[in-house]
Amino acid sequence: MVSVPRLVIAAPASNSGKTTVATGLMAAFAARGLAVSPHKVGPDYIDPGYHSLATGRPGRNLDAYMCGTDLVAPLFAHGSAGCDLAVVEGVMGLYDGASGQGELASTAQVAKLLRAPVVLVVDASSQSRSVAALVHGFASWDPRVRIGGVILNKVASDRHEALLRDALDESGLPVLGVIRRAPQVATPSRHLGLVPVAERQSDAVEAVRAMGERVRAGCDLDALLALARTAPALTDEPWEPAYASGPGAEKHVVASGQGPRPVVAVAGGAAFTFAYAEHAELLTAAGAEVVTFDPLRDEKLPTGTAGLVIGGGFPEVYAPELSANEPLRRAVTELALSGAPVAAECAGLLYLARELDGKPMCGVLDAEARMSERLTLGYRQAVAVSDSPLAAAGTRMRGHEFHRTVLEPGAGTTPAWGMHQPERRVEGYVQRGVHASYLHTHWAASPEVARRFVEHCRAR
Repeated sequence: MVSVPRLVIAAPASNSGKTTVATGLMAAFAARGLAVSPHKVGPDYIDPGYHSLATGRPGRNLDAYMCGTDLVAPLFAHGSAGCDLAVVEGVMGLYDGASGQGELASTAQVAKLLRAPVVLVVDASSQSRSVAALVHGFASWDPRVRIGGVILNKVASDRHEALLRDALDESGLPVLGVIRRAPQVATPSRHLGLVPVAERQSDAVEAVRAMGERVRAGCDLDALLALARTAPALTDEPWEPAYASGPGAEKHVVASGQGPRPVVAVAGGAAFTFAYAEHAELLTAAGAEVVTFDPLRDEKLPTGTAGLVIGGGFPEVYAPELSANEPLRRAVTELALSGAPVAAECAGLLYLARELDGKPMCGVLDAEARMSERLTLGYRQAVAVSDSPLAAAGTRMRGHEFHRTVLEPGAGTTPAWGMHQPERRVEGYVQRGVHASYLHTHWAASPEVARRFVEHCRAR
C-alpha cells in the first residue's frame, strides 16, 4: 500500500512553464522541511537533474512506453518510499503521448495510473476570458483525469489577474497560483534542450532557488498540499531492483561479502549526464560494484574495472577535452579490445567512434561521427539482432532516440538492433564485448540485461 500525497504538474502545451512550476514547487516544499520525491513523465534526462537539485533526491522517470503501463506505479512507489510528497512533472501537453498511439506515455495516462490529481499550468499571457474555455476543455476531455486546480503563468498585471480569476470562477476549478510575467529564470538551452545541471552546478543552484522563490510567492502551497493529500492509496507493490533482476540476484547481494564483486565503471561528469537511477540500482542488485568516473578528468579507469557503461550526454560539446584525455582513451580502447563487456548509448557510441567532428576519440568502432542539422527524436521498438554481453539475440526492447549527430560506419559492421518503428532498419554495433547504439533504453523494463551484463563481467 502506497499512500504518498502526490501532484501531477501538466499544461495544455509545451513551453507553458511546467518545468519552472514543478521544480519550483519541489524546492518550495523541500524548504518547508518536507521530503519531496521528484518524478518526470517521459524519457527526458535533463529535467530530473534540476528536480534532484531542488529536493536532494534522485530524479526519476515514469515512462509508460519504455517501461510499460504496469511498471509506472511500482516505479513511482519505489522512488517515493518514505517521502512526505511527490511531485510529477508532465511532458508536452497533458494529452500528448507516443506518436500515433493514443494516450500511451502521455501525462494524462500517468496521472490515471497514479490516481493523482493534476494541476494545470496555463500560459495566460495572450488571453483573458478565453482561459475558462481552455481549462474547461482540458478538464472535461477525459473524466478519468482529475484536474484539481490551475496555476496561471505569465500574468501581466493585477487587472489581468482579475479578468482571469473572474472567468475561471465559472469553471469550478480553483486558482492555486498566479505567477507574474517576469524575466525568465536563467535556465539556458541549446540543441537538445536545457543545459544539464552537471555543466552549470553553481548557476543551476541559483536558478532552482529562484524557481522556488517565484513559486512560493505566487502559489498557495497549503492548498496544493491539501490537494495532493486527496490522492487515494495505491495498491501496487514498490519496484525492487533485487527482485527485478530475477532469480539469483538476492544471492549475489548476500554473497558479496564472501568474494569480490565485479567493478562496473559508469561514465559520468559533465559530458555524460544521461542516466536513469534504476540502472545503477539494477547493476548493484545483480552483484556489481558500480564506480562512477569522469572521462573529462580521470586519466584511468577505476581499479579492477571488469565492465564499462557509457551512457548519453553531450560529447559533441566536450569533444576537444575528451580527445585531449589520451590516457583514458587508451585505457577504454584496451579494455574494449580485451573483450570486456562495454555498453554504450548515444554519447557513449560517439565516444567509442574513431573521431567526432574531426577530434580523435577512442577508436574502438570503425566509424566517424559528426554534428548534423537534423534532429532524430522519437520512441523506437527494437530487437537485438546479435548476441552481446548486454542482450541475447532476439531480445525485444523499447527505447528512445534523441540526437543531432550522424555516424558514418566502416564496412563489415555487425549491428546491435533491428528497428521496427517508425521504419525498419538496423542500427548500432556489436563487436567483441561491445554493444553500442544510439538507442536509449530503460533497464527496469528488461532487468535481464543488467543481470546478463554483470554475469559477463563476473566471468572475467
